[in-house]
Amino acid sequence: MCGFYRSSYQDNKTREIKWLACTQMEATDCRRAFPCWDEPALKATFDIEITADVRYTILSNMDILRESIIDDKRTVLFSRTPLMSTYLLAWVIGELDYIEMFTSGINMPKIPVRVYSPLSNLSQDGRFSLELAVKTLDFFSKTFGIPYSLPKLDMVAIPDFSAGAMENWGIVTYRVVDLLFNEKTGSAATKQRVAEVVQHELAHQWFGDLVTMDFWDGLWLNEGFATWMSWFSCNTFYPEWKVWQTYITGSLQNALRFDGFRSSHPIQVLVKSAEEINQIFDAISYSKGSSVIRMLSKYLGEDVFLAGIRQYLKDHSYGNATTDDLWKALSDESGKDILKFMKCWTENVGYPVLTVSENDDTLIVRQNRFLASGDVRPEDDTTIYWVPLMFKTMSLDGKITTDSYLILDKREFQIPISNIKKGFYKINTGHSGIYRTLYCSKQLQRLGSISTSNPEFLTVEDRVGLVADTGSLAESGYCRTSDLLALILGWHNEDSFVVWNETIVRLENLEAAFIFESEQIKHALGLFKKALVSNKARKLGWNFDANSTHIERQFKTLMFGTAGKAGDDEIISTAKDMLYRYMDGDTTAIHSDLRAHVFGISIQYGSEKEWNIVYSIYKNGTSSDERNTALKQLGLTRVPHLISRTLNLIISSEVKLQDIYMPLIGLKTHSEGIKALWKFCNENWDTIDNLVPSTVGSLKSTVVQLMVSGFTSISSVHEIESFFKDKKIQAFDKALSQSLDAIRAKASWVSRDYDNVKAWLENNGYLNTT
Repeated sequence: MCGFYRSSYQDNKTREIKWLACTQMEATDCRRAFPCWDEPALKATFDIEITADVRYTILSNMDILRESIIDDKRTVLFSRTPLMSTYLLAWVIGELDYIEMFTSGINMPKIPVRVYSPLSNLSQDGRFSLELAVKTLDFFSKTFGIPYSLPKLDMVAIPDFSAGAMENWGIVTYRVVDLLFNEKTGSAATKQRVAEVVQHELAHQWFGDLVTMDFWDGLWLNEGFATWMSWFSCNTFYPEWKVWQTYITGSLQNALRFDGFRSSHPIQVLVKSAEEINQIFDAISYSKGSSVIRMLSKYLGEDVFLAGIRQYLKDHSYGNATTDDLWKALSDESGKDILKFMKCWTENVGYPVLTVSENDDTLIVRQNRFLASGDVRPEDDTTIYWVPLMFKTMSLDGKITTDSYLILDKREFQIPISNIKKGFYKINTGHSGIYRTLYCSKQLQRLGSISTSNPEFLTVEDRVGLVADTGSLAESGYCRTSDLLALILGWHNEDSFVVWNETIVRLENLEAAFIFESEQIKHALGLFKKALVSNKARKLGWNFDANSTHIERQFKTLMFGTAGKAGDDEIISTAKDMLYRYMDGDTTAIHSDLRAHVFGISIQYGSEKEWNIVYSIYKNGTSSDERNTALKQLGLTRVPHLISRTLNLIISSEVKLQDIYMPLIGLKTHSEGIKALWKFCNENWDTIDNLVPSTVGSLKSTVVQLMVSGFTSISSVHEIESFFKDKKIQAFDKALSQSLDAIRAKASWVSRDYDNVKAWLENNGYLNTT
């Protein structure tokens, strides 16, 4: 799935296997297609001419200049491209259908936008992405002050595709499930995912295509900006989705999680080989990169920030740029020394934890490097971060004061505040800062006590951030796990989907750390989780109608799935009944939002019967989305021979190479699956290694992480290190190091807080030791 390759698919009408030819050049695979100087800074113009059978559609970056037909062959010559990097060249040849719309012509010339696919039902499945793309091109042309540069835009669904999508200039290629979406059969979560991916790739038409990073060490300039712009534009088009709240639980936490490992890397990282380049398409370049942009945009204000971005794009159009070029444009527009502020964030690894202590009428805020393992050494803690600190207080009479940004640019900082021990204060208002906040236990209790009773002071963003920070700080030993459990228990009446989502993530992290502990304590954690979510699940219900909002649909889905997997008997029975009715021909039995949880719960609490039903849906499902959903749930089985069947799928011809990680996802959630994954890895490594080429480094990294990172003991670390000692790991060494760091962090957590967790569960009636 790199360079110039072919992709297979089954014709929906004839059921025969067909092929199309396509390309994937990023990062260093254009040289596989033709000899070239394959570096991002060595831009050139290209004349593409392709000859193929007349029955095939032929696409490339530009519009068609002329074409001719001789016998049964068509030759197409495309217009010359603008000055561009080799990794953005693309062509697709196959039996493709398309649907088309045109941009408005208001902020740019009126251009055709098309969605192509080799699959049928395009008029339904491609409509959402097409309409969104047209609006997005108009929006970005206006926002950036630079019209879209090419005479057309094609978006093409590719059946075999290693990434989610690729921003080839003028011809964006996608994994099928990230482009095609059916409003009648798709879930709310899938719709939001498709919107984010489409807008991410269209943002690249400016960030990456028009202006390209000078070298791959500046990858974040492409990916961080495209990620931020996708959220920015999605929020503009769908304000009712409240995507910036979701950003906190998703991209920001993803960045903080990976950057909390000792094995992390700076945003700007030196890369010396193709394998190293492939591995930095990760949470640091995407999620931390976009989080840095979000923090800076909040500090400068969006108007000033976007004005600086417009200047950056104007100055470097059809050329290359560095991080310093970006900082210069923002400095010129804002009048602030952005390079001085931001250098610490892009050139250093990690982020700080701010420890807040109280002294009479003064808050003392101290910054130190955060590590998930909690074992910060002096050599780890040498960076002083520039921290824009938004701060708010509330007096006992309810008066709220929000200060403008305070700048913490030294080790310790004092904030004067009156009646400190009687009122309330909150650090990192809106949770736009890239850091964790460690409050003293009493202040955490004070904040927990007001929770949703004063949403003006503790907004949804603040509550999400408080749960996320407390969870992460408990995991790493900065506070006790009982502090987290008490906070969660006190917020059982919470009404925000994103707060509940983060709460469940933190509980599941705790369960994952204790997964190899005694059945008694695992059962007690499960009882707490079930008691917490079951009543909420019933209150929300699991019926949907035309009036259900986007967020309500996701909220109902989350609670239904969590309660069912925690052992709620009514929901387990309901899920199985839905599955049986669906297989009996009732296509309305399973709402699209509940599909994944119905499949998963039925397998987790079922037998071979339920596994076979979901497996048959994978084989014969009506859409790629449904088939992928089924494939991801198969690993939830606890039945030994079904675990073996699930594992063997990845080395069979039944699963596309791009999807081989999917059956592993469920296996990593339970102890039987984790042990089976590692045994399978040991026994089949040569097959797996040969199956997944190093050129698809991100896929191999994902497979390795799923196979090893579920363990929780130091002895497992030693065993994994020993196994890979003599293996070639250049394509996934960073992922392996991150996995080992994750295991060490879990081992430290259990060792440190086992008694604390056990005592809390006993004291709250979930663990009976008599």
